[in-house]
Amino acid sequence: MAGLRLQQVKISVASESSSKKRIGLLAAWGRFPIVVAEALKRDGHEVYCLGVKRHCDPAIRELVDDFEWLGAARLGGAIRYFNRHGVTQATMAGKFHKAEIYRPWAWFRYTPDAVFLRAFYKHFVTSRADRKDDTLLGVLVDTFAQGGVEFLPATDFAPELLVGEGLIAGREPSVSERADIEFGWRLAKEMGRLDVGQSVCVKDRAPLAVEAIEGTDVCIQRAGQLCPRGGFTVVKVAKPRQDMRFDVPTIGVRTLRTMAAAGGRLLAVEAGRTILLDEPDVCSTADRLGVTVVALQGAEEDAPRSTAA
Repeated sequence: MAGLRLQQVKISVASESSSKKRIGLLAAWGRFPIVVAEALKRDGHEVYCLGVKRHCDPAIRELVDDFEWLGAARLGGAIRYFNRHGVTQATMAGKFHKAEIYRPWAWFRYTPDAVFLRAFYKHFVTSRADRKDDTLLGVLVDTFAQGGVEFLPATDFAPELLVGEGLIAGREPSVSERADIEFGWRLAKEMGRLDVGQSVCVKDRAPLAVEAIEGTDVCIQRAGQLCPRGGFTVVKVAKPRQDMRFDVPTIGVRTLRTMAAAGGRLLAVEAGRTILLDEPDVCSTADRLGVTVVALQGAEEDAPRSTAA
């Protein structure tokens, strides 16, 4: 019996050891990559990180086991880096500033390598394929997979980042605000289905601004310019067929500060499919700025379901 117990302990230790592995991290803009790196290290993984130039926070270098800077269009170099370090699974975190590709001389600034050109030839050279977010990111992860690197959702490693249902901060929404949430939710889901954006700003069931390539913060700022009396609602949801490996809706303190400066007063997000960064800081900041944050459960393109009475 003692021998059996010893064998079980050995199996348990071996299983735990095998679950801790080398994980690649493709880190772009924002705080999300920092939070993911911290979660991976907390869980005992070795983290090999590629920081996208002009995007990644240099502070992440202190959190990972190995770090290299990566040009956004140096796809072959990224695959070789992970292969060289024996990384077969990776995750990506942070925002890619897609608007950069429309700046003058973008091709000279990013100097794409041969792997990138082959992968994105139809999208950037002949323009025979679209440049929607899901399209481009799908090509990216498929190309990594062909090079022996499988991309997994960041929330697989840090599921606690997904916001739970309920009132996160502030007061309960009013009747008119609930009407705005429902109206904005349907609009945002439709925009997500078309892969246009994830966020909309609404006032009195009228759309003030719809997110596209500019990102959530600029969308909110534009709503503030168009509605100077403020008091509008921001709705941010996952796409109806959200690929959790990339472009997952994310909110944090920065979102709240942008809202408060623009006059936004209520932020509604989708429970279980939205990443909430630094929740204690979000709650305290929301209370200080007078912004309400609520997470509601939705089913694909259905209206949100609230548990509040």
